[in-house]
Amino acid sequence: MALVTPLLIILMFGSFELGNYFLSEHVVVKAVRDGARYASRLNLSNFDCSSASSDNTLADAAIEENIQNLVRTGLIDIDEDEEARLRGWSDGSDIHVEYDCVAVDEADPPYSGIYAGLDFVPVVHVEVRGLDYTSLFNDLGFTSSTITLNAEAQSAVMGI
Repeated sequence: MALVTPLLIILMFGSFELGNYFLSEHVVVKAVRDGARYASRLNLSNFDCSSASSDNTLADAAIEENIQNLVRTGLIDIDEDEEARLRGWSDGSDIHVEYDCVAVDEADPPYSGIYAGLDFVPVVHVEVRGLDYTSLFNDLGFTSSTITLNAEAQSAVMGI
């Protein structure tokens, strides 16, 4: 029993930690998808697509902050004491929002429908880069700054 118990404890707590990592990764992926989905429903006038371009930042800082709040907390308007989706996700500095202007006739399949009459369609990109993973056992001193969570999503802006 004295030989097997340490191995069983390591397996048990290692399973908990691995499960927590996969849950955290899933939460970040879902949060980024929610942010891209929200941004894709913003009005087309919020995106300057008069010519083909890439890696544009939003001109309205309030809209970008709303997207970051939605990704981090699940809510657009947040209070000071609003909890993040993950423990330790304190600010939106690791959430990046950009958009590309894609030519309608160069897309595969070509854009049509609500994009008829437009030369360029904005495609928004929401990305989380380098979010530090918070271990279940941080309070016990088992911390790691080398494990990060990353996710990205994109969606064509529909302006609905």
